[in-house]
Amino acid sequence: MAGREHTLKITAVELRRIRMPLVAPFRTSFGSQSERELLLVRVATPDAEGWGECVAMEEPLYSYEDIETAAHVLRAYLVPRLLAAGERLTAPAVARILEPVKGHPMAKAALELAVLDAELRAAGLPLATYLGAVTDRVAAGVSVGIMDSVPQLLDAVDGYLAQGYVRIKLKIEPGWDVEPVRAVRERFGDIGLQVDANTAYTLGDARHLARLDAFDLLLIEQPLPEDDLRGHVALARLIRTPVCLDESITSARSAADAIALGACSIVNVKAGRVGGYLEAVRVHDVAQANGVPVWCGGMLETGLGRAANVALAALPGFTLPGDTSASDRYYRQDVVTAPFVLEQGHVRVPTGPGLGVEPDHAVLADLTLSVESLPV
Repeated sequence: MAGREHTLKITAVELRRIRMPLVAPFRTSFGSQSERELLLVRVATPDAEGWGECVAMEEPLYSYEDIETAAHVLRAYLVPRLLAAGERLTAPAVARILEPVKGHPMAKAALELAVLDAELRAAGLPLATYLGAVTDRVAAGVSVGIMDSVPQLLDAVDGYLAQGYVRIKLKIEPGWDVEPVRAVRERFGDIGLQVDANTAYTLGDARHLARLDAFDLLLIEQPLPEDDLRGHVALARLIRTPVCLDESITSARSAADAIALGACSIVNVKAGRVGGYLEAVRVHDVAQANGVPVWCGGMLETGLGRAANVALAALPGFTLPGDTSASDRYYRQDVVTAPFVLEQGHVRVPTGPGLGVEPDHAVLADLTLSVESLPV
């Protein structure tokens, strides 16, 4: 990672809950969402402020974390530990300082990102440069939720392709898999197409999942439960479609184990899931060292979290399009002054210091449910 570390003193920490209506309901095997409630972390220093976004959901469905537990852990354990570090704090030290608190990677990632944003803004260094980006724009894919009917799905995919998205990801679950995928492949031909199961299947479904081999998919993402590495190893031997892991990858170490076992041949990298963007870079490095491609997953982030994802996706190992959609894929109004837009199937990597985007304080005020200033 490029750049010289700058120590900083935290003078304020703020937890902000916001609620953002989605452009359209987004349905997965976890359920349907028509709005997204999010937790933002703001850290102030004498030289700059930084923002982090916690990607935990309102309910513990994707992982055991939810917004309430994340806010509690930040308030009661993580922020006090960070403040006790004193005035010589650096972003790379955050994970080590927080390590004694077991688990809660999404809460940790949000706090680390806020500190990293503040540190890089003070240093005048873009996050993408710091992480090791090698491109100024990244290919944008789009995630398509489970629909009420195949015709509705085809209309949605048609719209996204018309906008220029270079990869389509379909959410699947038992009862909504082979036929929707067949319909999309037959209607749109040789497009970049992959599926995401969000742990909805078991190894007993292997013969059924093998039917997806006929559609030349880029990958099938997290077909089995996150703790079933042996099942994924067996499944990878039974189907031709490349297996990609998402929920199972919680650290660079777990990525190395999964790759060594043959549980996957592609890795989805989500910073919130692995505890922060610095650990996400390490996951990238492990995969790249093993010749395994990675791509950047999404959690319906605002422009703040999306800026960090786009910076991460500009690293050399991210050779597959990620869930780096334009802001208007999910939100009519983003919380940053310059929302992300799609340009010939790509989104630009922010070049300003830190996250490279600025929060729109008027929009934030309209969307805010609560603001909590923590003692420092």
